Amino acid sequence: MNHLAHLFLAPDVPQIRIGSLMGDFARGLDIQTLPADVRAGILHHRAVDTYTDAHPEVLASKQLFSPQRRRFAGIALDMLYDHYLLRHWQHYSNVDPATFINQMYREFQNHEHLMQVRMRDVTRRMAEHDWFTAYTDLDSLGLALNRVAERIRFRHRFYDIIDEIKEHDRELEHRFLRFFPELMTYSGGNE
Repeated sequence: MNHLAHLFLAPDVPQIRIGSLMGDFARGLDIQTLPADVRAGILHHRAVDTYTDAHPEVLASKQLFSPQRRRFAGIALDMLYDHYLLRHWQHYSNVDPATFINQMYREFQNHEHLMQVRMRDVTRRMAEHDWFTAYTDLDSLGLALNRVAERIRFRHRFYDIIDEIKEHDRELEHRFLRFFPELMTYSGGNE
């Protein structure tokens, strides 16, 4: 799962949501030094990722990517799932997506004191450039995926993976729609 889905699936407690996002920034971090709710969020993040990585629909979705790009399918799917979550938001939440997204950006700002520098810098960019709303558009998602590709330091074929996503969009979406409700149930999703 990517950032928006982690925030969406986390219990409705700001510090737990911050911890859930922090799961992507926790390498080398002694989580025992963090407040209990933040630690709970990090553990929630890890449980969601473990469940997602082993789910049959996710594994089958990865197989849709070409052998040259399959190595990066997990990254692509994580970001694509934020797109599908936004595309089908009304099925999963009674809260308007813009309201939820703006609340998350406010929570980032209000909880910067809990974040390490890298996370703070990223969450500021997320809010300033409204990353989450940009994920509603597949072409914008493709640009975001290419920005990830630029950070990979070895030779790869990750660039333009959005072309393969578009080619398999219906099947990937169908598999997401079967998988995501199960993930919500598993995670205690958006209570």
